[in-house]
Amino acid sequence: MQALKEVAMKNTKTINRRSFLTTGATAAAAVAVTGLSAPAVIASPKQKIKWRMQTHWPVGNWYYDPLFEGFARRIKEATNGELEIETHQPNSIVSTGDVLRGVRRGTLEGAMIYPAYWVGDIPAAGHLNGNFGTWDSMEEMQFFLHDMGALKIIREAYASRGIYQVGPISNGGTAIYSNKRLETPKDFEGFKVRSNGSSAQVFEKMGAAPVSISGGELYQALQTGVVDGAHWGGISAGWGMNLQEVSKYIIQPNLAAHQNSEVFFSLEAWNQLGDDFKRVIEDAVLATHLEAAGMFMIRDLQRMKDFQTEHNGEIVYMNNDSVEILRLKSLEVVDELSKRDPEYSGKIGPILREFMKLTGKV
Repeated sequence: MQALKEVAMKNTKTINRRSFLTTGATAAAAVAVTGLSAPAVIASPKQKIKWRMQTHWPVGNWYYDPLFEGFARRIKEATNGELEIETHQPNSIVSTGDVLRGVRRGTLEGAMIYPAYWVGDIPAAGHLNGNFGTWDSMEEMQFFLHDMGALKIIREAYASRGIYQVGPISNGGTAIYSNKRLETPKDFEGFKVRSNGSSAQVFEKMGAAPVSISGGELYQALQTGVVDGAHWGGISAGWGMNLQEVSKYIIQPNLAAHQNSEVFFSLEAWNQLGDDFKRVIEDAVLATHLEAAGMFMIRDLQRMKDFQTEHNGEIVYMNNDSVEILRLKSLEVVDELSKRDPEYSGKIGPILREFMKLTGKV
């Protein structure tokens, strides 16, 4: 994986419009949906392009600069400043919940954000986010999305809303910071947990009481008992929100061993780019994705130790019954999404079921 990461990072630093064209690269990067994409444009316009991009990650969080700002720096460097991503913090141009609509309307050109926000509008987004109890590693996630064709269908779903889905950005696993122990299935009953999207639906099936709370309110919600627990990515992502200061426990194993944020752009803006800049963006997403995976993994392990030694916290492990029931409830939600959204989720659901059989999970 390290070799892949180095290649992706190297490509992103060296490719530009002129080198792309002289090497004879083709429209491989233009993966826009058949019938919805504009005619291929080989070279991007010569004038400087500036796009506005917003995230849900709070400024000052440890991964804000290396991942979000770093993504913008990669693109600017790779295009010799001809394509500039103007980064914007949460709620600065539109509210976080309105980002998809804002990109569709042209208020923003793009976003690096969390797919769960759009599950109500694009149910297939939940599969990009990651389902509890499915992928055990980044490699499994990659072959499900790319080799089994799930990402292609997810892109079709986003394109139907006027959005080009570039791909995932790793967030590590899904860990719960909690002030109540979660060990047995019974412990989930009445458990007030900050969650959203398809994850919240799984918690409901477990008997928990999911609550929708913005990232900026998580700390106070845990401190005051508005919620018993919360998940904000993996352990190190939650640590960046200072959740370790107001939690007694970290619940393991991760509900999802690997889950993602995403990068998307207005389909209209995307189609105005040449294949050269599209390739730069897709290489930058891959490089950021791979870099993020390593960054989160090592910090998750470090912070788990710090939680015990510096905060007198306890790592609580769910028993096997809880883990297995979570997996089954997660697949129930997948099946329900397939019925509600037969055109897209209905195609991805069977792929996930096949994946689960291939990997011996069911």
